[in-house]
Amino acid sequence: MANILVLDDVSDAGTLIKRILERKGHSVNAFTEEEEAIRLMENQSVELAILDIKLKKMTGVEVLEEIKKISPQTRVIMLTGYPTLETARESLKLGADEYCVKPIDKQELETKVEEILTK
Repeated sequence: MANILVLDDVSDAGTLIKRILERKGHSVNAFTEEEEAIRLMENQSVELAILDIKLKKMTGVEVLEEIKKISPQTRVIMLTGYPTLETARESLKLGADEYCVKPIDKQELETKVEEILTK
């Protein structure tokens, strides 16, 4: 299955996504710190990154840019509890594959991850 990175400033949110996706057989690393997530990207192959838009030091869009510099082939799902058309457009323009509104539904998450990984 896939190696997945999850970055959310709320550790419970990251842990929940990690549990859902590990039950599907994926290997998941969940982070709350942007630097740690970017460091993992530099040292490991990651098929999918799931990024919250609102983070501690950077925005999810800034992390998306960094990830695409390190690993252009990595697929990305952006998550937000504060959806705006501007953020969605910017994320998709920078290479995000999908944009989901929190709280994310378990079934929706599983379906979107599967769709993206089989593209």
